Amino acid sequence: MDLRRIFGNKAEDLTAKYLQNKGLKIIAKQYRSRFGEIDLIALDGSEVVFVEVKARKTSDFGFPEESVTASKIEKIIAVGDKFLKEKNWLLKPWRIDVVAITFGKTELEFNHIEGVGE
Repeated sequence: MDLRRIFGNKAEDLTAKYLQNKGLKIIAKQYRSRFGEIDLIALDGSEVVFVEVKARKTSDFGFPEESVTASKIEKIIAVGDKFLKEKNWLLKPWRIDVVAITFGKTELEFNHIEGVGE
């Protein structure tokens, strides 16, 4: 496994714990379809949350959340639609969240942005 994937997996695991501490229930990790991948899928009460995780070791080259583009959001919607159809959850409310992590020298900084692309 390459170093980028190891770093990404670590960021996703930390994000899953962070969201669980906020009361969300993680129901899928690295969900893939032919349209792409969703890092995490969670339930926030009855609402389905598709989570894009972005992580950087520093903010020297910008904040991680700035790398979530409109085309990435479109892909998440397409993958999320497939997930909802598989679960027969088409009537459930859903949203897209971005969790950006910056690995500081002594601590992690989380920025949880709810309802991206609405």
